[in-house]
Amino acid sequence: MPNKPIAAAAAAVALLSAAVAPARAAEPGKNVVLVHGAFADGSGWKPVADILRQDGYTVSIVQEPETSLADDVAATNRILDRQSGPAVLVGHSYGGAVITEAGNNAHVASLVYVAAFAPDEGEKLGPLLGSIAPAQNSIAPTADGYLLIDQAKFPADFAADLPAAEAQFMAISQVPINGSILGTPITAPAWKTKPSYGIVATQDREINPDLERSMYKRAGAKVTEIKGSHAIFFSQPRAVANVIEQAARSAP
Repeated sequence: MPNKPIAAAAAAVALLSAAVAPARAAEPGKNVVLVHGAFADGSGWKPVADILRQDGYTVSIVQEPETSLADDVAATNRILDRQSGPAVLVGHSYGGAVITEAGNNAHVASLVYVAAFAPDEGEKLGPLLGSIAPAQNSIAPTADGYLLIDQAKFPADFAADLPAAEAQFMAISQVPINGSILGTPITAPAWKTKPSYGIVATQDREINPDLERSMYKRAGAKVTEIKGSHAIFFSQPRAVANVIEQAARSAP
């Protein structure tokens, strides 16, 4: 016959151990923060966010104002500081410059660049964009120094693989970006200290795919090439989510 007092004590110890046991190592990587790029807003991330949430991830989306790089980094840090643990920080297009700076936040475990800039210290986006010229030539300034894409050319240049109605809606709902951002130097690239992943949109007309490849190689990023337009985050959400989930699973 088993000794009942000893068995009861063992059961109590087991329950106590379970109560105080640390969370599984994979759980901190369940936080994902998404940063949009120029001319877009956070709603474009909805298809990716829906997939990630269905797969068990906690998703936050930054609605940065595109008024200055400092403002956009601050908006991203505001969301990162609310995370319960380490997070994968994801940036599309200009959002890549934002996560390059904001990625120094202590909550960031890894970075994912989606058809994005991954600038180095001292680099400015304007000269960097022109170093390997993109196919498009449809961005023009407003009277007060912001930038917009010609609405008539937006579908072909930004979102050629989206249904026409969706591309046209994106065109008329653009978020202007302050032109001064293109002349703001990067100060502290987080990719120098954080694991990085890069998605090349092979049919990108806004950022030359070869420039994406060059920046990602320099950053030591694990690269995935996906056939699609600059709006690949919207047109190929499952493929983009797969890379984000890979980064999350590999988070230190």
